[in-house]
Amino acid sequence: MYPNLYFAFKDLFGVEWTGLKLVNSFGFFVAIAFLVAAWVLTLELRRKSTEGLLTYKEEKLTVGKPASIADLLLNFFVGFIFGFKLIGAFLQRDALVDTQSYIMSSEGSWPAGILVGILFAGLKFWEKNKQKLAKPEERMIRIWPADRVGDMVIYAAVFGFLGAKIFHNLENLDELRRDPIVSLLSFSGLTFYGGLICAGVAIWIYCQRNNMKPIHVADAIAPAMILAYGIGRIGCQVAGDGDWGIVNTSQKPYSWIPDWAWSYTYPNNVLGEGVPIPGCVGQYCAQLPQPVYPTPLYEIIMALIIFFFLWSIRKRIKYAGVMSALYLILNGIERFLIEKIRVNTEYQLFGFTPTQAELISGAMVLAGTIMLVVIYSQKKKTASPTT
Repeated sequence: MYPNLYFAFKDLFGVEWTGLKLVNSFGFFVAIAFLVAAWVLTLELRRKSTEGLLTYKEEKLTVGKPASIADLLLNFFVGFIFGFKLIGAFLQRDALVDTQSYIMSSEGSWPAGILVGILFAGLKFWEKNKQKLAKPEERMIRIWPADRVGDMVIYAAVFGFLGAKIFHNLENLDELRRDPIVSLLSFSGLTFYGGLICAGVAIWIYCQRNNMKPIHVADAIAPAMILAYGIGRIGCQVAGDGDWGIVNTSQKPYSWIPDWAWSYTYPNNVLGEGVPIPGCVGQYCAQLPQPVYPTPLYEIIMALIIFFFLWSIRKRIKYAGVMSALYLILNGIERFLIEKIRVNTEYQLFGFTPTQAELISGAMVLAGTIMLVVIYSQKKKTASPTT
């Protein structure tokens, strides 16, 4: 396991760049997932705009203004944080013994922070100065849905993270009561469906305010979402972040399956969970006492299969909402099945013991099925001859 990129680069390339300890492996793959999802979403929004399903919105924009004090201060602040923390981590070899403590502390390199802050502010000043006009002008510009992907990704990231933390803490109330500060502020402990629900609501409201039909945007997001989910699960597998399965000591059904793909102890996992690894020294020196199902690996495979299926049929779907319904059904089935071999908190409900993910995934399958029935029933009625 590689808790952060420092360990990956050390193992793969033999270099020890301390600053890479700031880059959590899970967070790295989540960032990749957002970038890839943004690219896929852009392609789909452009296609739907070409087909006339989505249109532009005209907005007034002032061009030719010089950089404002607020612009310069914001860019200085971003550059300062980058230099103070990231470059400071490279300069201070022992700064990242405890990565999260370092990030939340006042430790860092002041000279590097100030220099990079000035650089960022200078670049913003230079960029604005190139575009400056003798007299700033107000212009009406057309903003297409594909132009708003950056905003949508930011909304999804912020509200997705908040939702993931909220749902995780609702699922682990004992952990929240025991240490509320760590539970709320730590970078671990994220529940995917919590993020999906909150990000979905935020994007829906954003679409309503910007002249974009939410159902068409939802259809465009569906394949991007499942692809991002699969890439994010690579981070779970690489870091060993606790999303593993139940103990599996059974015999492999086929000899060609690698041991790590059937039953794995997640050595050097990012949580430090399990028993000490003999001879290992450092922060991440634990492995599970018994091997478990590597469920993130299975979810990677299933998510990619679903993505390629949805991507292959997207141009043949005639009715709005069908793609979203298929996403709900397929993702719900995938997660419901994986929960059977995955470690998770269970609830007591009418004599049953479902997990939070089972309840939500079951609701997703039901909602998707109802959507399909309603969509095709309405289209059938519309197509039927009147008497």
